[in-house]
Amino acid sequence: MDPRITAINEHVKNIRNVIAVVSGKGGVGKSIISTIMALQLSRMGYKVGLLDTDFTSPATHIILNAEELTPKEEKGVIPPEIHGLKYMTITYYTKNNPTPLRGIDISNALIELLSITRWGELDYLIIDAPPGISDIILDLLRINWRIKFVIVVTPSKLAMETVKKLIKLLEEQSGEIIGVIVNMIMGIETNEYKKLNKKVLVEIPFQQDLENKIGDVESLLESIVGRKVKEALNLIIKESS
Repeated sequence: MDPRITAINEHVKNIRNVIAVVSGKGGVGKSIISTIMALQLSRMGYKVGLLDTDFTSPATHIILNAEELTPKEEKGVIPPEIHGLKYMTITYYTKNNPTPLRGIDISNALIELLSITRWGELDYLIIDAPPGISDIILDLLRINWRIKFVIVVTPSKLAMETVKKLIKLLEEQSGEIIGVIVNMIMGIETNEYKKLNKKVLVEIPFQQDLENKIGDVESLLESIVGRKVKEALNLIIKESS
């Protein structure tokens, strides 16, 4: 067994809930939703961490306007705090440079990042995972974190195929799926997501001006998307209590 896994499990033993936000395809609003989830939980009074594991296309630092942050090194790495969150991302080390990783290199980068990060005590750790069935997803499943998964989808036939495969993988690996957040609903929809046979936590209408709110946390939380994500969280909290 990789000794780093032991270190990872030690660092997360005081985290009560770990929720990974996943999707079948990119461009469905997963990073915005995972960031808003973390922010809303913090506003509710919980101790919250946000971990961006999308190494090839990290975006949460832009959403948070956190590009100038740096972590503190003390017997590992202590995530800096922003907007009431403990926040960890690979961009602290890669800056704006590409990270051309594949296969075992991706796994090693994730395991190394997790093994050195000291979260302390948290009520919730929200993980922004990369889209699709990736090495990162497989590695998260093999770590003993009791991770629960929230799936972000759009009401599109094309988006459903990968989501179905992702759900099947999670179920085969005993991954607990909390439910589905349906994003970017516009006009007449296909309702394909209803065929997934998973609990729909919330349906979010397409918000045309959302792009203008990126980097402005308060505007994001007050947006339609921000309010709808809070509805989903209230349901998650109620059902888990």
